[in-house]
Amino acid sequence: MLVAVAGGNLQGVEVAYLARKAGWDVLVVDKNAGVPASGLCHWFVQQDLREEKHLGDLLANVDLLIPALENDAALASLARCARSLDVPFAFDPAAYAVSSSKKASDDLFACSGIPIPAVWPHCSLPVIVKPSRASGSAGITIFNDKTAVEDFLKETDGEWVVQAYMQGPTYSLEVLGRHGNYFLPQITDLYMDEQYDCRAVTAPSLLPAELAAAVERISLEIARLIDLNGLMDVEVVARNGDLRVLEIDARFPSQTPTAVYHSTGFNMVEALGNLFMHGSLPSAPDKANARGVVYEHIRVSGGALGFAGEHIISNAGPLRRVPGFYGADEAITNCGEGRADWVATLIVTGKHRQAAIDKRKQVLEAIKQDFSLEGTIAAL
Repeated sequence: MLVAVAGGNLQGVEVAYLARKAGWDVLVVDKNAGVPASGLCHWFVQQDLREEKHLGDLLANVDLLIPALENDAALASLARCARSLDVPFAFDPAAYAVSSSKKASDDLFACSGIPIPAVWPHCSLPVIVKPSRASGSAGITIFNDKTAVEDFLKETDGEWVVQAYMQGPTYSLEVLGRHGNYFLPQITDLYMDEQYDCRAVTAPSLLPAELAAAVERISLEIARLIDLNGLMDVEVVARNGDLRVLEIDARFPSQTPTAVYHSTGFNMVEALGNLFMHGSLPSAPDKANARGVVYEHIRVSGGALGFAGEHIISNAGPLRRVPGFYGADEAITNCGEGRADWVATLIVTGKHRQAAIDKRKQVLEAIKQDFSLEGTIAAL
């Protein structure tokens, strides 16, 4: 089984890692050399994915094509190439068109009764201002002054979404399936850095059962609303028992699928492949016996240990998987002998959530001691 992963950055790392866990052969293709996923695959090819004429020979023998990027021209080229080669293309262009525009998705939700944060100017300060078509935390700003918001919108080009800034714990849930038949793997808890970028994921979730059921119901409503054919993730915030949908992404997500895999054994890449190759959905994982997981990004630089969002992984160069890294179950890292500055995604598990959190502290203390690092361990 050979899967081609189109894109070698953050999403590509996620897909390549889980494809290897499924026992598949992995080809990663990216226009840039030295991308993070290039160290996690069997074969890497440097190729501009927008140049369709060069893709035919490259993808002729693959069994499955999974896009792991958000470039519209590249996605269109890959879709045409997959059709011409009759290769399953694990992607839903129609759903992605909705989710890639925060304004379009928020407008759809507002018309359909899906709860979202109040929209400016019909909300109080502070507000969060987000570019409509950027991914993740890119371009996000918090404003506490009405005049500053108005000036920003007047002076800044592009399409922006302005909403009430809801401070509260954030959660993620994936939805997988097609045409009304959907599967919900596991809710995970998200931890953000100062740039509103996700720095850690934990599972099982601390979300109370009643709110967890509401998240699942809302996620299914959205999947049916956009007639999802593939995979999406839904990010929500909870404040005083009130849930609001922050965004959806109808493409393969980063971070949470690996946390879900280590908690439940459910592999979203394998499930997505079976959906597009065979039309089958998996059996539900045993969530009652889910293991505790901490999935966390760290950075060692200038003699200090730091904690930041996944953007620190994006420019780290080729990564490798290291089992047993300082007591962690695994690390995905560029740490090497003699290297003073490095990053790692630590994957730590335990029999239950608190056991994983306790073990995580031991791992971080071991890293601090071995490298003689300053810095306070971030709270979870």
